Amino acid sequence: MKNPIHLIKHNTMKRILFIIACFFGLTNWTTIQAQCSSPNTAFQNGETLYYDLYFNWKFVWVKAGSATMNVTKTTYNSKPAYKTRLITRTSKRVDRFFAMRDTLISYTSMDLVPRYYYKGAFEGKTYRQEKVWYDYPNGKCNVRMRYQRDQNPPKFANHSSPYCAFDMISMLLRARSFDPAKYKVGHRIQFLMADGRKCEWQYIVYRGKSTFQVENSTEKYRCLVFSFVEKENGKEKEIVKFYITDDRNHLPVRLDMNLNFGVAKAYLRGAQGLRNPQTALLK
Repeated sequence: MKNPIHLIKHNTMKRILFIIACFFGLTNWTTIQAQCSSPNTAFQNGETLYYDLYFNWKFVWVKAGSATMNVTKTTYNSKPAYKTRLITRTSKRVDRFFAMRDTLISYTSMDLVPRYYYKGAFEGKTYRQEKVWYDYPNGKCNVRMRYQRDQNPPKFANHSSPYCAFDMISMLLRARSFDPAKYKVGHRIQFLMADGRKCEWQYIVYRGKSTFQVENSTEKYRCLVFSFVEKENGKEKEIVKFYITDDRNHLPVRLDMNLNFGVAKAYLRGAQGLRNPQTALLK
């Protein structure tokens, strides 16, 4: 039987990044480019977030990897833009079983309209590359996508819709400024996601509020709790439960992942350059 750590691979890490990036969504998408924009009250130039990933193997929590996300001001097609970079990698211990080196890059306008998305993922012995370009002609959102695995010929896809589409990172930037104060327990959140191969609707369920204490620490956070669910044999199955700080930063601080081979967790271990005070942090 293979070491379960070996199974922390593409689908698992994709879910982790997906949930970090998509902790909120919109219930009603807009129909013109100007309305695809969104105010930003949550982050600023220079913000950097650090995460650790752990896997429970034989009742022992093993550090499996880490992630770093950074936002900087730059230009895209000669216009001011935000560039967001998310890098994930497995630890040296896990590299012996399964090495992972992922890089995600997103460009958005200063009012958070998606412009370009890239993901380069070296996982095990496989390299995957995803690219997404956005255009907004005549009140529509056109998405052009490119996907390539190893040296195989690239595959292209297009999607045109009156609804705004987002990738993992651009959704994160937009969603962090949303106000969930009116959400009721059980509220379902829907959004259109582009991943380099297709655009499809995704769902997240609001679970309520909770206080989360960081393990091996006296720090506590007031959090909003959400679940990402999938249907299996006609029934919904909770894949990930995640905890978001209940303040203006809306930082994902904890993720509990129910996998076929065990339980994995991700924790925020550090943050720099935050725009707002961490009022959800309880000493």
